[in-house]
Amino acid sequence: MKPEPGDEAQRWLEQAKEDLKGAKVLLDAGCFHLVCFLAQQVAEKALKAFLYAQGEELVYGHSIEALVDWAARHDQSFHEFKKQGALLLDSYYVASRYPNAVSPGSIPAHLYDRQTAEHAFKLAERTVDFAGEKLKR
Repeated sequence: MKPEPGDEAQRWLEQAKEDLKGAKVLLDAGCFHLVCFLAQQVAEKALKAFLYAQGEELVYGHSIEALVDWAARHDQSFHEFKKQGALLLDSYYVASRYPNAVSPGSIPAHLYDRQTAEHAFKLAERTVDFAGEKLKR
């Protein structure tokens, strides 16, 4: 049985919020590279929640930019949201996890600092808030 769009959207948004809680724990623990990756994941899930709420059935892909563009087809305010910096989260999808995605001799755990992780966390939080507000309407 196919889930109702609103129900599916709420599942995705709830998971995004739970992942955001986990990112906060990781931030407090100093696992900055993981915060950056999880921030990307949180934003991805929040955007997918919005798309499911619009009746989309196959919401695929991991690119924040692509998902924001897709969402903008349903709500033009996502164009403005795109300018607020959330697209930076795309740069954390691979580089924050894999040693072969960064400089030779280094690893992601050595490259990310608190400031970067806090910024990523705030971008993810903003995405959850933005998508959540759209779902309330």
